[in-house]
Amino acid sequence: MTTPAVPLNLRDWHLPDPVSWWPPAPGWWLLGGIVLLTLLLFYLGWRWWRNRASTRAALRQLAALQTILAADGDVRQFAIGVSQLLRRLALTRFPPFEVAGLTGTAWLAFLDATGGNGGFTGSAAGHLLIEAAYRTDATGDPEPLRQLAAAWIRQSRKSPR
Repeated sequence: MTTPAVPLNLRDWHLPDPVSWWPPAPGWWLLGGIVLLTLLLFYLGWRWWRNRASTRAALRQLAALQTILAADGDVRQFAIGVSQLLRRLALTRFPPFEVAGLTGTAWLAFLDATGGNGGFTGSAAGHLLIEAAYRTDATGDPEPLRQLAAAWIRQSRKSPR
């Protein structure tokens, strides 16, 4: 004799839940941190190198102006060249709205505040810088102006934007 079939109430086989993409495994967090740190170091190195290259180029231009001064002795042209060099460098290192409209003592005060350490405003070299372009008889010792400009070029740093 046969026994009647008893239903076993078995469930059909099933797949596990799919693997979630979030949160990532600790290895992915570590890899992401390494990539971000590498990018940050690369960016900081690039900024340092660019600032150093602009400083070297500006110092070479200042030396070229000094060579021209030694050849022709024109203090007026030297002061105009230094003023243009400082203005161009300031426009690359600081936001244009801070630099572009500055003239006279405001320009000297800006130079003092951004690396001049008070040498431009209170000295004859600073006044030679702002007056030479407007005077045909500009005279004075250009060496203090050269020293002030070289110190400002080395000490001024690009402001954060």
